[in-house]
Formats: sequence, structure tokens, C-alpha cells
Amino acid sequence: MTHDVNSAGKWEADYRRGTDGWDLGGPTPVFRRLLASGQFAPGRVIVLGAGRGHDAREFARRSFQVTAVDFTPYAAHEMQRLAEPGAPIKVLQADIFTLLHTLDGTFDYVLEYTCFCAIDPSRRAEYADLVARLLRPGGIYIALAFPLDTHEGGPPFAVSAAEIEILFRDRGFGLLAREVPADSVPQRRGLEELFVFHKAGGAAPMGVEEP
Repeated sequence: MTHDVNSAGKWEADYRRGTDGWDLGGPTPVFRRLLASGQFAPGRVIVLGAGRGHDAREFARRSFQVTAVDFTPYAAHEMQRLAEPGAPIKVLQADIFTLLHTLDGTFDYVLEYTCFCAIDPSRRAEYADLVARLLRPGGIYIALAFPLDTHEGGPPFAVSAAEIEILFRDRGFGLLAREVPADSVPQRRGLEELFVFHKAGGAAPMGVEEP
């Protein structure tokens, strides 16, 4: 059995033995609130490390055009099994770091939750480069960072708010909003922070305030 976070086999094994503690069993409350606020106009969104697709389907229910990416056959199968006719999503079973360059610059939004903390920390700059290339100029990166602590080892690997800001500001992103959400799930309250970044070079989606 592999324990390598760079291998789909590690995550497939976690799903099959039920050690998939990142899965909340439904949409993330913070994202549901953001969608209900109407501040993000529907557009093309890609969900990285989508798991069973709970958040992907929630965005699709709100008329977003959703592409959901996950590493494992199990997660991809679950997204297909849980598909809703009124909330279609495009499912890609793929390593996020090998996504085709035909996707570059085609998304209005990139959505992140429990993917950044699951990758090898040495690949975080590579991850930020990926987000930058997937978004069109003016696109929005919505990230619920977790876990904000200093524990050793992982996954999940510890996340630093300062590191996230530096990674994306170094790539020309402006910070639109940042908050410690009161509606995090109880077991993660105080360990999460929401970041909304704007990629330079174009207008933000309608309804999103630019910095």
C-alpha cells in the first residue's frame, strides 16, 4: 500500500477503507453562504481535488459551468453516481499537475478546499502556477485554507496564511477578501481562513468587486 500523496493509489485506498476524513458529506457551509450572497456571478469554475463533488454540484445548482477534477477512480465514479440532471458537472479523473494546457485561461473561477493541504508541500509553488494558468485574466481564486496550524507531518499538511498570500501576490494576484469564517464546520472552526484573490490583467466576473 502506498502512502505517497503524489500517488492516486494512496487516496484510492483512503476512500475504500473509509479514512476520507476530508469529506464533509455535503457542500461546504462557507461556499453555500458565498453562493447565496449573489456576489459571484455564474461562470466557468474548476474545482481541484473535488472528491465526491459536493461543492462542485452546489456551484452547478447555481448555474455555474463546473469542471471537477480528482485523482482517483473512486472519486470520479462517485461524482458520476451522485450526478444531478439539473446540475451537470464535467468530471475529469486526472492528476491536477498534468491537466492539459488546452484548459489554460479558460476559467472564471478556481475553487480550492482541502486540496492545497493534501499535496506535497514542496509542490505548493507549482500549485499556485497551476491556478494562475487555469484562470483567465481577471479570474477569481476562492480558497478555504485548512488547517491553519503548525503541526508536523500530514496529510493534511499545515497551512500558513502568510505563505498563501505570498504565493499568489508573487503571481500578480490581488487580495479581494479574507476572513475567518464563523460558519466553518465545528471540527474545523478556528483552523480555516477564506481567501478570495483576483488575477491581474482583466475585469473580474460581473458582481465581483475588484481591488
